[in-house]
Amino acid sequence: MQHDTDHQRLLIMDFGSQVTQLIARRLRELNVYCEIHPYQKVTPQFLSEFAPMAVILSGGPASVTDANSPRPPKEVFELGMPVLGICYGQQVMMQMLGGQVERHGGSAEFGRAHVTPTDQRIDLLTGWFLDGSGREQVWMSHGDHVSALAPGFAAYATSPGAPFAVTADLERRFYAVQFHPEVHHTPNGRTLLENFIRDAGFTGDWTMAAYRDEAIRLIREQVGDAKVICGLSGGVDSSVAAVLIHEAIGDQLTCVFVDHGLLREGEADEVVTMFRDHYNMPLIHADEQELFLGELEGVSDPETKRKTIGRLFIDVFQKHAAAVGGAKFLAQGTLYPDVIESVSFSGGPSVTIKSHHNVGGLPEKMGLKLVEPLRELFKDEVRALGHELGLPASFIGRHPFPGPGLAIRCPGEITREKLDILRKADAVYIDQIRKHGLYDEIWQAFVAILPVRTVGVMGDGRTYDFACALRAVTSVDGMTADYYPFSHEFLGETATRIINEVKGINRVTYDITSKPPGTIEWE
Repeated sequence: MQHDTDHQRLLIMDFGSQVTQLIARRLRELNVYCEIHPYQKVTPQFLSEFAPMAVILSGGPASVTDANSPRPPKEVFELGMPVLGICYGQQVMMQMLGGQVERHGGSAEFGRAHVTPTDQRIDLLTGWFLDGSGREQVWMSHGDHVSALAPGFAAYATSPGAPFAVTADLERRFYAVQFHPEVHHTPNGRTLLENFIRDAGFTGDWTMAAYRDEAIRLIREQVGDAKVICGLSGGVDSSVAAVLIHEAIGDQLTCVFVDHGLLREGEADEVVTMFRDHYNMPLIHADEQELFLGELEGVSDPETKRKTIGRLFIDVFQKHAAAVGGAKFLAQGTLYPDVIESVSFSGGPSVTIKSHHNVGGLPEKMGLKLVEPLRELFKDEVRALGHELGLPASFIGRHPFPGPGLAIRCPGEITREKLDILRKADAVYIDQIRKHGLYDEIWQAFVAILPVRTVGVMGDGRTYDFACALRAVTSVDGMTADYYPFSHEFLGETATRIINEVKGINRVTYDITSKPPGTIEWE
């Protein structure tokens, strides 16, 4: 999506840190609009067109002492705007402006550390060092360290492994920190980022009301009088995208709800009723269960499943595009984490975590252009936009549901029998969570049916049925997650209900893996 040049914007240059997206999260929370771009993309021409009010240089795995290590263009330091370097960003700033960086040498710091202030004070650290201890907890993750400051810089805080933990050239408004202020383990990091954006002159004009108005204008600009079809999954993302686009262009939009046979119990009826009756939108209910389940028969590789489902989605949309009188655009509910996870920072062949079925463009043969009005938003921002658009709170608060549906909660081969068992078990589990008042505390909860059968005893008979795994996680944006700490009483009660009420399951387990190292979904 293209933006007005008068919109206040901050540029985050990505050097490959695993937590770069958290910088964007923190700034969005402070009502500052920002975008992450890989360092290779940031040319002098890009800088001129993007016109940021400030730049943040992210962390990264490289060493600035290596010959071909990543660099920002020198113009970043010549535009007269504030620049903040974080970790690798600090080191590359020092190296380019005349300081020195030493490799390793016993000064590596990983994990929690404490910084203490020097005698000189600085506005960047307003609100720090106030608890009486004379120090502040931060999160370090560095092997190299700055050994000599560039001309014009002074040190404002130090740590045992980083003599120049916070440095600045106040005249040029260049700031550099060795730690990561964006992570939760730097408790006062948000304050530091807030001080930086205040110094840069941001007024905090990034609000959902402003985003809604701008997105509607841009959708109208992009689409003109053409027709649009929207892939409606029934999840929060595609639903918010559909309502937003409908507000922009009315009946030029037709939603296509693909029932691929991989939905939860009662889901198709719920979605179709809501959008046909409540929003009075043109909606095609494409019952394609036979097509999807037929193609997935015998497929057990998770990537093959995702790619098959993605290809079939496109085939179905293509089929219905003609039915709405030659639609020229396809709308999707792609989010920023999807974009981040599907594109590597190096811009080269993606070291992706997994394929997102709705990212990566469409085949040329389809002849449809993409409308993706949410691709700059994180999940919680999409929910805020949903509130702004008047979607029911019960719908906005629904747990995320993946595009490939139950296919990725069914490791191994997919069969209609396993899907029926899974649907019933999932319904019992979610009912339990709602009955205990836990639904809104949990980011996502579901059952996975495992590709193993286990021996059990029910009544006086021997059973040989499937095992299942319950999964429930807490998260802010889906990028990291912890398992939800259910009580043993809850787990016992839920397992008993599933085994009693769902024919085909005789063993229940609870998955206590965090992300990372696991993912939220099983495939």
